[in-house]
Amino acid sequence: MRTTKIEWTESTWNPLTGCTKISSGCKNCYAEVMSLRLLAMGTEKYRNGFNLTLHPEVLKEPYSWKRPRMIFVNSMSDLFHKDVPIEYIQSIFKVIKENPQHVFQVLTKRADILRYYDSEGWLDWPHNLWMGVTVENEDFVNRIDSLRNTGARVKFLSCEPLLSALPQLNLNKIDWVIVGGESGRTPRPIKEEWVIDIKEQCEKSRVAFYFKQWGGTNKKKAGKILQGRVYNEMPVI
Repeated sequence: MRTTKIEWTESTWNPLTGCTKISSGCKNCYAEVMSLRLLAMGTEKYRNGFNLTLHPEVLKEPYSWKRPRMIFVNSMSDLFHKDVPIEYIQSIFKVIKENPQHVFQVLTKRADILRYYDSEGWLDWPHNLWMGVTVENEDFVNRIDSLRNTGARVKFLSCEPLLSALPQLNLNKIDWVIVGGESGRTPRPIKEEWVIDIKEQCEKSRVAFYFKQWGGTNKKKAGKILQGRVYNEMPVI
């Protein structure tokens, strides 16, 4: 487990690393950049760079973490990648279920695989697992329906990097929405009106709204102030 600068969580746990790009939000993937940097530094866990790699040796780690915390699972990968065996996913769900002192947050762009596994009855949903999908632009709002129809107790959206307006979102059964602009060397632009519209949709639907960042090449300088205030809402569960 590592502490993290990701504002909406506290720590990360990576029982798999590496991924492949499947949609526009993946273009400037921070995990790819970091994986290649760690490979160059000789870090054993990233010996395969950004190629998908399972790390069963870390599955037991959460059992030793006593202080309750929020843990982002697979910040360096996607648990529902097509090449991750369902048995491995089930083993991770089991670890989560057996460590109820923590909240585990899982985020995927592969909502179709998530929904398929759930519909087949292969996922035993732990009470302390928050399940999210990425919705970076209008092309991927269908991921919300896939998430909504799963058995996850807490469901959230990550609209980061936000690449377009997302009008008329169906937020039924959604508990939390995170919005953020893209950062890095070549960030794509975000518009304030897109963010405000999502915030207002969340307010209307009584969904927690979290504005993570404006992003840009200097995300710290750009900050996260929206209409004169900070929005750090979390789901009420």
